[in-house]
Amino acid sequence: MSPTIVGLIGIFALLILIFSKMPVGFLMALIGFVGFGFLVSFEASLNLIARDVFAVFGSYNLTVIPLFVFMGQIAFHSGISARLFDTAYKFMGHLPGGLAIATVWACAAFSAICGSTNATAATMAAATLPEMKRYNYKAGLATGVVAAGGSLGILIPPSVIFIVYGIMTEQSIGKLFIAGIIPGILLTLLFIATIVIWVMLKPDLAPRAQRATFREMIASLSGLVETLLLFLLVMGGLFAGFFTPTEAGGIGAFGTLALAVIKRNLTWKGFIAALFETTRISCMILVIVAGATIFGHFLAVSRIPFEIANWISGFDLPPYVIMFFIILVYLVGGCFIDALALIMLTVPIFYPVITHFGYDPIWFGVIIVLITQIGIITPPVGINVYVVSGVARDVPLEVIFKGSVPFLIALIIGTFLLIPFPQIALYLPSLIR
Repeated sequence: MSPTIVGLIGIFALLILIFSKMPVGFLMALIGFVGFGFLVSFEASLNLIARDVFAVFGSYNLTVIPLFVFMGQIAFHSGISARLFDTAYKFMGHLPGGLAIATVWACAAFSAICGSTNATAATMAAATLPEMKRYNYKAGLATGVVAAGGSLGILIPPSVIFIVYGIMTEQSIGKLFIAGIIPGILLTLLFIATIVIWVMLKPDLAPRAQRATFREMIASLSGLVETLLLFLLVMGGLFAGFFTPTEAGGIGAFGTLALAVIKRNLTWKGFIAALFETTRISCMILVIVAGATIFGHFLAVSRIPFEIANWISGFDLPPYVIMFFIILVYLVGGCFIDALALIMLTVPIFYPVITHFGYDPIWFGVIIVLITQIGIITPPVGINVYVVSGVARDVPLEVIFKGSVPFLIALIIGTFLLIPFPQIALYLPSLIR
């Protein structure tokens, strides 16, 4: 049996077993271990799994993940997210769909100090859904906007997905972070446009809230100061080249903790909860990365990535047609596989293809993050929908999925704007030397 056939059997087995609800990190490690052992030797496979697991959990570059996750957890438990929503609510609550618009802005701002889509969705669901329910917002709009707004957590820096993609492809994590800023702002505006159009067509979806006084608006700006300080500290330092992404994570985590302690917004119980959640989320991510690393070595010895690159380059097709098919794979795959797992599984296959055709790797990183955002709110996986459902237990799952549909259109528009206009993502990174 040829190595390529073995590799294809391994990929097929992985896709089948994913539906068994087994943790995807362990699945990738298991398939990679068995496949590598079959093609090389099981003694080599034992050495591989020990080396890869140790390399991932002992990686200095990957320490940036728990640092940014800790930063987001401290921000949540110290009430930064609630203050962000209050600021946005005071300025926009009186507009058509104002509370939903405020939710999107709060999601975007919290994403700038969080880096996780699940954490953003869960945090904003807890902070905003009771307010929208109090003002008689329809459940579909209220939950749909939180699920979609939470997806900004993997696009607006700092992003865990960008960190993993950068390490896998040996691209600058700093440039990837910077590349996500303008697309993140663009997507935020598209989400807001979606809300405005939806509410104009169906005014009963979102009754207007009471207009805040000018004094209340000014007073609420204090809730924005912490986020701006942290974002400027982390991203400003990265942009200026003062420190590396890992150092930025440490500085951001320390800055968030220092602000929480100085303002006395963090309880001891909240601090312990932040440590627990940071450990849980970080271990989950690192297990997926370790499993994908083992599986990637199996794919390498099966030669599938190289065979696919050679096979595709043999077709007399324009590069944009090839890119269309790659995007289609991510669109379909994102509906069934977790975003991080999908990227870990497919990047080793498609990265040689896009570099062969001359596409910019930084631009491609932004594109696949945008596409996997679609899968985050699309059935049957739709992880953000399940996160919001866990908070809004009185709202049926299908209502949340239906409420997310209009935002899928915004995500698709945002993705396809980046294809003819790559400078949307590449302009800011081009300023970094």
